[in-house]
Amino acid sequence: MDAIQQHMLDTYRAARLAEPAPPPPGRHDHSVLRDLYRHWLTHPPTRRSGKPGTPSPSGRSSPSGV
Repeated sequence: MDAIQQHMLDTYRAARLAEPAPPPPGRHDHSVLRDLYRHWLTHPPTRRSGKPGTPSPSGRSSPSGV
């Protein structure tokens, strides 16, 4: 099911329950991408030293399990 089909189903359900209709898909995409970009600028990704998949010097894996 794609986003348009899900929106149509949600709109139908909202009409049957006398609730307000949900916003159309993609309505807030621009603001979400802008906020993510601002977050990336203020919290840049960190780089790990060493090769990917190699254990850390302490012998413990990273929190992500990699």
